[in-house]
Amino acid sequence: MALLLIAHVAGALLAVPVVRRWGTRGVLLTALLPLAAVVWLAAVWAADGVSAVRTADLAWVPGLDLAVALRLDALSGLLVLVVAAVGALVLAYSAGYFADEEEAGARVRTVPALVGFAGAMLGLVLADDLVLLYVCWEVTTVLSWWLVGSGGRSGEARRAAVHALLVTTAGGLALLVGVVLLAVETGTTRISELVAQPPEPSAAVAVAAVLLLVGAITKSALLPVTAWLPGAMVAPTPVSAYLHAAAMVKAGVYLVARFTPVFEQVPLWRTAAIAVGATTMVVGAWRALRQHDLKLLLAHGTVSELGFMVVLLAAGGRTAALAGAALLLAHAMFKSALFMVAGAIDHSAGTRDVRELSGLHRTARPLLWISVAAAASMAGVPPTLGFIAHEAGFEAFAAHAGTADHVVLVVLVAGSVLTAAYSARFVLGAFGDRDGAEPTPWHRPGAALVLPAAAGALGSLVLGLFHAPVDALVSAVVADRPTEGGEPYHLALWHGLTPALAASAVALGGAALLVAARGPVLRVQQRLAVPALRALPAGRVQDGALRALDAVAVRTTRTHQRGSLPQYVLVVAAVLVAGPGTGLVLAVAAGAWPTTWRAWDAPAQPLLAALCLAAALAAAALRNRRSAFLVVGVSGYALAGLFVVAGAPDLALTQALVETVTLAVALLVLRRLPARFEPVPGRRGPSRALRVLVAAGAGTVAALLSAVALASRSAESIADLVSRLAVERGGGENVVNVILVDVRAWDTYGEITVLTAAATGVASLVFLSGRAGRAPGLAEAAGEDEARLASSWRREEDLHPGPDSAPQRPWLTAAGTLPQGRRSAVLEAAVRLVFGVVMVLSVHLLLVGHDQPGGGFAGGLVAGIALYLRYAAGGRYELGEAARVDAGVLLGLGLLIAGVTAVVPLLLGGQVLESASVDLHLPVLGDVHLVSSLAFDVGVYLVVVATVLDVLRSLGAGVDARRERDLEHEAEEVS
Repeated sequence: MALLLIAHVAGALLAVPVVRRWGTRGVLLTALLPLAAVVWLAAVWAADGVSAVRTADLAWVPGLDLAVALRLDALSGLLVLVVAAVGALVLAYSAGYFADEEEAGARVRTVPALVGFAGAMLGLVLADDLVLLYVCWEVTTVLSWWLVGSGGRSGEARRAAVHALLVTTAGGLALLVGVVLLAVETGTTRISELVAQPPEPSAAVAVAAVLLLVGAITKSALLPVTAWLPGAMVAPTPVSAYLHAAAMVKAGVYLVARFTPVFEQVPLWRTAAIAVGATTMVVGAWRALRQHDLKLLLAHGTVSELGFMVVLLAAGGRTAALAGAALLLAHAMFKSALFMVAGAIDHSAGTRDVRELSGLHRTARPLLWISVAAAASMAGVPPTLGFIAHEAGFEAFAAHAGTADHVVLVVLVAGSVLTAAYSARFVLGAFGDRDGAEPTPWHRPGAALVLPAAAGALGSLVLGLFHAPVDALVSAVVADRPTEGGEPYHLALWHGLTPALAASAVALGGAALLVAARGPVLRVQQRLAVPALRALPAGRVQDGALRALDAVAVRTTRTHQRGSLPQYVLVVAAVLVAGPGTGLVLAVAAGAWPTTWRAWDAPAQPLLAALCLAAALAAAALRNRRSAFLVVGVSGYALAGLFVVAGAPDLALTQALVETVTLAVALLVLRRLPARFEPVPGRRGPSRALRVLVAAGAGTVAALLSAVALASRSAESIADLVSRLAVERGGGENVVNVILVDVRAWDTYGEITVLTAAATGVASLVFLSGRAGRAPGLAEAAGEDEARLASSWRREEDLHPGPDSAPQRPWLTAAGTLPQGRRSAVLEAAVRLVFGVVMVLSVHLLLVGHDQPGGGFAGGLVAGIALYLRYAAGGRYELGEAARVDAGVLLGLGLLIAGVTAVVPLLLGGQVLESASVDLHLPVLGDVHLVSSLAFDVGVYLVVVATVLDVLRSLGAGVDARRERDLEHEAEEVS
């Protein structure tokens, strides 16, 4: 199971280059991943039966008893079948949907995310740990936002994606709180343990049940938050066919199915779920009946059917749960098929509005028959699987004598009447003739658009006729549910003349009447729409809430985010004084004060401290920006000196390198800023006295907090233990590096992820049209201006005259592209001489960092400094010649290497990021001590190098290019 999830994650990453290179053939290759999941599931069931239970536990955080706990049982197997089978069909369908060359960008944006989404859904339904379930839950939320937003290519798509994100994220937060409450109350996060031993009723358990139900409601778009799902229909059809038919919206239904046995002693769970589900079923079906857009019709229908499923799965009885599981499977097949039909119609006719479609029953017969079969299953027409599931649902409530059950039955029949009616509306609207309308122009869709839809529709029909495998599967799903007296109910096409059969007949007969009187019905709907349905708190309330949220955000931003960095720093410092400062006063009052003080440990310390203080005061007094930044750098280097004196060479090296890179970046930014600090006209900032007071207070609080914290230590120091474990467990003598790449490697991975995001953000701000690509080199320079490049080479001849005035090789490859006044032969020669040495030093620091000062972070910074020197001496084209690689690719490669290093120990039976070491004796190198965490450090090294390269490419080369264009425009205007 773990390999299946890892394969999907790796497949999602590899799908980007595969799809970009091989196009639709690459898309078809990605379909093999979910297909492999289907094959694996079939093999398990063939060997052990559909009731098979398989588990896999991979240690995650043993100290917190957290593990990647996976469990396959009948319910999770049913969802794996739905997610994987429909996922394979949708990915195959995507090969036809994104076949055109103009769709290449959408293909690359969508298909890898669909593969990742399939992996997240598999993790969600296989999770036997509440924390893992929540993580996968949120991953599906983020990927749904990306897929619905289509990469942010249109305003409507962005709005729909944000709407869905806010609603489902709010539900995710409710789920998180519920998970924490449940774990604290029961003492376990294992779902199988909760199901086996449901918690005793209590206030905490009841609150947890409500919060989990809120999460399910938001994920499955039930009332009152249904609006996000129809809004998400702006997404490409493959996204709708997968997320909104088989995958994401089923996550909430799965949650209800999984936790109904857990909360069977909580009456509110069943009552609230049935009330919300039944109301959603009727309202969603009513809205579907009046839609003109085929996808909107299916979206509102999906909302209705999700409500039906929740009613059945939350009812608690065996027959109801049996019907819910069967309907879940049937819905995945017929709804994904109908979504794919809608996409094929839109693709071939140019519209999916039923008011513009006419006569397709003559030109699109394959799609017609697919639609008839799938819509029949959706309507509950025999002999489809949908009919069998509907009848089982009616039987679950008809068999009870209670009034409440009969009321629910009436609501379900009413909803089924509307369901069958909008099913007929889909077929008639898409393929029927419109009075006085010409046949809709049509070109035949390719096989990739037809065959996947045909598979879903055919499955609905075949599994209705030969339903024994489905009955065995869903019977295993509900094996632990209580039986309602007598023989347990089983799926069948014919149970005799029963009340359930009568309910099915009433539903279909009522739908036939609605279809026959569809004109009057539509007019009635239009009259009732405003007073009745618009009053319901669905779309209008959500839209109003989103507008209010935007307004609050705008006002808050205008008040607090005014573009003044000093003001931001002042606020942070003031909070430090007011918050931790108050705690400091209370701690001192309680006696937490050092009993002894030492002025210094080494004579150099007061000198370095005085240098730090003097540089800080000078920076505050200077009005020139560059001078102030340079003085701040002096303070940073003095701090590095304090680390040296304290015996921390690794920290000193890192501090000095960070200070150097920071100064270099600051100098790049300062080129575009005024030379002096000047007050902004019309903006009144805090007074100087207030700033001095807050700054002094923050410094004092920070210093005293450090002293009090050290003096308050009561436990024995772990310094000696960490030093010993660094050698024994981490295989290295450099404690700092072992902590970074082994003990606290998760933190390091988070930090390099932040570095990646920061580099991407900086580059995106400069390169608004797209950040992909490497810095331009000589070839690009020649393409931009061959004449200028030729003249620069002539200047090389003047700069280095030979015996016959022959041009000589320049010190730097592209330095000749700089104007003569910006060049320095001394600087070029010096950089030429030291560049290779510095790069070798960076690799040396990387390789020896586990035992000596250095590591991937320090080595990456040294390499970044070498690249900065090339840029400073030779200009933006020299940067492209020095690093002929896309910084984005390097960032991704670094994260990938670090991630793979984290996962590989799991495959070998160890823990995440667990290190192993080996001692080798090589002929040339001699004794070599290799540690597996070196690979992780290589990932860190690449990310740091790529970050500096991206900053140089954007704030350096990018700003240079923009300034050159501005100068050219000015020259043109003058001429």
